[in-house]
Amino acid sequence: MDRRHFFRNTALVTTGALAGCALPGVAQSKPKTPFDVGDTYIPIVGSDEMFPVRRIYCIGRNYRAHAIEMGPNPDREPPFFFQKPTDAIQYVAAGTVADHPYPSLTKNYHYEAELVACLGKGGRNIPVEKALDLVYGYTLGLDMTRRDLQRAMGDQKKPWEIGKSFDRSAPIGAVHRLAQVGHFTQGNIWLKVNGQTKQNADLKQMIWSVAEQISKLSEANELFAGDIIYSGTPENVGPVVKGDVIEMHIDGLPNLSVKIV
Repeated sequence: MDRRHFFRNTALVTTGALAGCALPGVAQSKPKTPFDVGDTYIPIVGSDEMFPVRRIYCIGRNYRAHAIEMGPNPDREPPFFFQKPTDAIQYVAAGTVADHPYPSLTKNYHYEAELVACLGKGGRNIPVEKALDLVYGYTLGLDMTRRDLQRAMGDQKKPWEIGKSFDRSAPIGAVHRLAQVGHFTQGNIWLKVNGQTKQNADLKQMIWSVAEQISKLSEANELFAGDIIYSGTPENVGPVVKGDVIEMHIDGLPNLSVKIV
């Protein structure tokens, strides 16, 4: 239930959610291909439609205390972003505890709890005061990280996608439309491992707000409907091992839970 082929097949067979969901720049009729790689969709709460994921953006070091624990630049340095592939998505239904596989190559696997903004519109060079007009809705997610690989690549001044951009590295909840939840500018965000609180902060502690993130991203890349933005994690990121249960919370959204297997 957590892989993108599930989303594609569900949309085609049970919901008809593909109707009217073509992304900008993508032809309406599907070309003939030698094989099918599928697409990625996330359920939309209170709807029979699915949210089509085009691109996953993530911002780094967006809470001051987390910036301090990760490196020497705790102040409001210019925001920086990285991306995950769409098949990093692992959908986790509310009220369930999804199995999340411990990935290969790592011995230091970390959680990062984050608010996720889901865009319903796009554009270039969006001013901050208009940036929130692009938001379709919100959800919550985990930016799972092979920390040892990320740090090793960083020490060698090499790209650290291997630490961030791998299968199922982006567990995520269903999308809540803006009309249902409003914008998130404050509110508690926390994460527990086996019932013990590890991360605990307020969304207002973000260095760069969601609006500012959208604006900055649109200077570098044209944004489109279907883009989602992981908006950064608070301090006290840390490791998990097989058997651990992660539960994360954001005020106004259902909790998200996974078990490391």
